[in-house]
Parts: sequence; C-alpha cells; structure tokens
Amino acid sequence: MTNARYFSDVGGLPPQTQTLSSKAVFTTAYAVIPKTVMSDIVTSVLPHWDNSRAWIISRPLSGFAETFAQYIMEVAPGGGSVRPEPDARAQAAIFVVEGEGTIHYDGKDHALRTGSFAYIPAGAKWTFRNDSAAPIRFHWVRKVFKVVDGLELPPAVFTHEDECVMDPMPDTDGKWATTRFLDPKDVRYDMHLNIVTFQPGAIIPFMETHIMEHGLYVLEGKAVYRLNSDWVEVEAGDYMWLRAYCPQACYAGGPGRFRYLLYKDVNRHPDL
Repeated sequence: MTNARYFSDVGGLPPQTQTLSSKAVFTTAYAVIPKTVMSDIVTSVLPHWDNSRAWIISRPLSGFAETFAQYIMEVAPGGGSVRPEPDARAQAAIFVVEGEGTIHYDGKDHALRTGSFAYIPAGAKWTFRNDSAAPIRFHWVRKVFKVVDGLELPPAVFTHEDECVMDPMPDTDGKWATTRFLDPKDVRYDMHLNIVTFQPGAIIPFMETHIMEHGLYVLEGKAVYRLNSDWVEVEAGDYMWLRAYCPQACYAGGPGRFRYLLYKDVNRHPDL
C-alpha cells in the first residue's frame, strides 16, 4: 500500500479580504497555476456531460506546449456522460484523486476509486457515470494519438496505484521514485501519466532540458521547483505547465514527501 493522499480540495471563491498577491505566472517557457486559482469562476461546463464541471488547466497552445490538454473533472452524484470524448483522434488518461465512479468500455464496467488509473485508446467508445452518493474528482488528460505505420494501437489499461511498482531512480537510494501506469518499454503508447515521489531532502540533481512537454500537478507535500531561470515554491494543489526544453529541477525540503502527477509525450519522432 502507498498510504497515498491526493489533493482534491478545489472550488469555492476566495473572500473579499483576500490579497491579490499570488505565485500565478505565465512565461514563454512555463506557467504556474496555483491552487488558489482553481475557484468556481474558472470552471467550464462541457457538452454531453451531466452534473459535471471542469477546470481546464492546460490546452494545446501554439509556440508553448502543443501536445495535450489536462482537466480536473468534478462529477456530482448521478452525473456523467454517454458521449465524453468529442474527438475520435483523442486518447484519454484518467487518474482519480477523490471519490468513486464507473467507466463502461468494451462491454464491461470498470469501477474507479481514489487512486485508480485508466487509459482509453483513441477512437474507443466509452462512458462515465457516478452512481455514488458523493462527487468524484479526477484528472483527465486528452491527447491526439500519433499513429505509426506498422505499429498496432495500444490497449486500454485499468489499474490502481496500489497495483503498480514504485521504481526508484538509479543512484538515489529510493529518495526519488516513479510510479508508472503504462509500460515505459511499450512504444505503442505515445504519452505517459506517472506519479513522481520525492522523500524529504531529495533532489533532481541537474537541470533537465529535453523535448518532452510536461504537466505537473502536485498531489502531496511541497517543494521548490526550478523552472527555466526561476525557483518557484509549490505545494499540493498547484500545477506546473512546461513547454519543450524548459530547464527544470527540484528540491523537496520536506517535512513530508513531495508527490506530483506527471504528463509527458514519448516514443515518437518529432514532426518536421
């Protein structure tokens, strides 16, 4: 068991006594969207979704991060959709941070609970419903699947964090580890959604600079994150959105562990 805790306290509206100071920032290399921004006023209501709302925290943006959109979905009891995905090219990766729900896919019901992960291939028919007595909140990453001639489509995956191995990064004594929901050796997938965990005092000991775009949603704890030339303090509920080649590093000073949900695009040649 992971003893996992996932931040899910979104919504509401700050009081009139709230000051305007904030770490919200949008630059040419990265954006930080803090949890204080996730108020009722920035939600979207989506077609064919009942009793539901979405915080769309990133979307394909020309000249920035161009491969994916990431939502925080909140579905009330009795809510859901029989037509959740409007684009047949789009695949879905879902991670539940609170509550219970059901995805119907390929003739079967797949029960979801806090900590569940689902991957649904592009073009698949699926539905979502919340038959429980409480809201369900989950992250939904949408990405147009990049087809490769001669490579079969990837299969669906339904799993839970407790069923996945937390792999330590080499030479870190287990202080920095990654939970991978999709097999990193399977090139049929062109995206990953992982959980990265740092123990107190752990670091990324170099400035990562690479082709992958990232969405990083902090699930637990706090840290200081280096984004391009800036150090930014982040905590549970904050979101970091990184374009390709944005330099990045991390120092997780504690007192508890620091964990985030990480999107990245993988396993494909860049378009020329």
